[in-house]
Amino acid sequence: MYIWKMRNVRGEDQQKEIRSYPLDSLLCAVSRRSRRENQTRVLIITGWLQTIEKYIEFLLFPSFCQVCGRFLEGRGEKIVCSQCWERIILPPRGRCARCGRFYEQEKAEHLCLDCQQHPPYFNLHRSAFPYEGVLREIILLFKFRGYSYLAKPLAGMAIRRLKEEASLWEGLELLLPIPLHPRRTKQRGYNQAQLLAKIIGRELSLEDDSRVLQKVVNVPPQSSLAEKARRENVRNSFKVRSPDKVKDKVIGLVDDIYTTGATLNECSRMLSQAGAKEVRALTIARA
Repeated sequence: MYIWKMRNVRGEDQQKEIRSYPLDSLLCAVSRRSRRENQTRVLIITGWLQTIEKYIEFLLFPSFCQVCGRFLEGRGEKIVCSQCWERIILPPRGRCARCGRFYEQEKAEHLCLDCQQHPPYFNLHRSAFPYEGVLREIILLFKFRGYSYLAKPLAGMAIRRLKEEASLWEGLELLLPIPLHPRRTKQRGYNQAQLLAKIIGRELSLEDDSRVLQKVVNVPPQSSLAEKARRENVRNSFKVRSPDKVKDKVIGLVDDIYTTGATLNECSRMLSQAGAKEVRALTIARA
């Protein structure tokens, strides 16, 4: 308790008792109040962030299968349900020894008519699955609908399916994704082949490099063209930026779909001209 002296308006001295609190008590009280207010703010902000996070997750990973519409209720299910993944069609056992064309009848590997008449620049190509049914819908989601998450399960399936292909993996030194033109990459948000190559490289301890090959001409999409027009469309549209990276090396090209092989063949031609020892190719599906 303190007694303060003061003068009133008439100039008379007055004494007034003023209750006082120690300074440290006042500071503690202020500090406790500040902590409570800060905790409240943190809780509010955390709640907002969790709401935003759930909304973003809903947009990126809808709660229903994007192929069949079934509610995603299985643990770890995202975008595509486990039942749709299990419905993917396995390829027939017969195939061309070089381009990997599937044959309905099982037979010893031999060169198909196309490879005999027009040998491709690549030495070997293998696809994990035929491009049909459920897999076709999944790849379209991955390629055009922005579901980049699908790169991981697609790459994983391809590895499991092709892991026994010694002729594909033996001696392989460098993985190169088929490049998109920068404008196309910007429109799509990512290069699907680059995502696949990165995952495959990581899983198999192989180096991948998306800077070696470059798409220098923004040609019309291949999907809108006939086979002959596709070959002309991509001619001279790629460039090897780093010839030293490919010289005397066994290169593995990675893409999502093999349709006519025009894009893979043109990239293989450029790599061969740059001094690549051998060019092999891997795709998820073959049309």
